[in-house]
Amino acid sequence: MSATSDRDTPDFDRLRREQMVREQVERRGVRDDRVLDAMRAVPRERFLPKRRGGSDPRAWADAAVPIGRGQTLSQPYMVARMTEALALRDEDRVLEIGTGSGYQTAVLAFLAREVCTIERDPVLSEEARQRLHALGVENVRFEVGDGTLGVSEGAPWDAILVTAGAPSLPLPLVAQLAPGGRLLIPVGTRELQDLQLVTLDEEGELRTRTLLACRFVPLVGEHGWSRFNA
Repeated sequence: MSATSDRDTPDFDRLRREQMVREQVERRGVRDDRVLDAMRAVPRERFLPKRRGGSDPRAWADAAVPIGRGQTLSQPYMVARMTEALALRDEDRVLEIGTGSGYQTAVLAFLAREVCTIERDPVLSEEARQRLHALGVENVRFEVGDGTLGVSEGAPWDAILVTAGAPSLPLPLVAQLAPGGRLLIPVGTRELQDLQLVTLDEEGELRTRTLLACRFVPLVGEHGWSRFNA
């Protein structure tokens, strides 16, 4: 068997995922075993088109990868770090703003009871739906629309994850957060944001904590950037 065909095997892809989790995620301090298991289990390489001779090696790279239509497949560490910060429980219902490739969606679905994901680009939404269907993921609902408005059907949500950078915290998302819920969102300029964890206590008080600096594509919508200045 040639070296090229050796690389085009499920075992090779699994080993690359293991290496990715070990070197890019665990070494940087992500310790939640459930999140690490999800990162190992979800085949990241399935969220990029296959190249001739095997999976696209960028799938396991320590960087965001463009997927077309102005969007990216987020860096593995960032996916893991954001997921860990949400502290998901088996019974949680999660709203994701920005489906993109569907990779983060699949990781959330591995950990939560239900995920609703909304994407403004219908082409990306349909491609992600097909990927997750092919993987047998059944606890995800796909919506197309303005994610800055949230999804009222199914609210309030135990956790909300925004996968694009916003100029400020969209108030409709806060309104759809359940007591005890967590909202994770990059907030800042178009070039640089702070990843903020917003929690809503049982008395209705909001608390905000900045986790790290980051850079995401712009969150476009009524309560985000306009499509003209994004």
